[in-house]
Amino acid sequence: MIREFREFIARGNVIDLAVGLIMGTAFGAIVNGLVNDILMPPIGLLLGGLNFSDLFLALNGQSYPSLQAATEAGAPVIAYGRWINTIINFLIVALAMFFLVKAVNQLRRQPPPPAEPPAPSKEEMLLTEIRDLLKARAER
Repeated sequence: MIREFREFIARGNVIDLAVGLIMGTAFGAIVNGLVNDILMPPIGLLLGGLNFSDLFLALNGQSYPSLQAATEAGAPVIAYGRWINTIINFLIVALAMFFLVKAVNQLRRQPPPPAEPPAPSKEEMLLTEIRDLLKARAER
């Protein structure tokens, strides 16, 4: 059983999957940083200084100055600002994956089949005919 497990792990597909998972996690962290630290602050500024990650709805009907204050008070909240950030993260990752798959598909495309060789010229046809006649005469 240990030998089978070792063979399974040593297969290229499992290792490729592990590398892909690690790269995906790192890429997710980069995209998360891009959305939270680069994209959302200017969008929030354009919307009047709004901080998306702090948008929430307290389900107990009370008012809290921030999401952190509401969660520290133990209030049930819907953190829809974080959800907006998550949607933007997803869209950026989906766009990046689209371009990646498109590039890989272009690399994998089969080259066009070679064109058929051109028809022999008149001279080649005559020489072939002469060759065949000489060959037939020699066989008699």
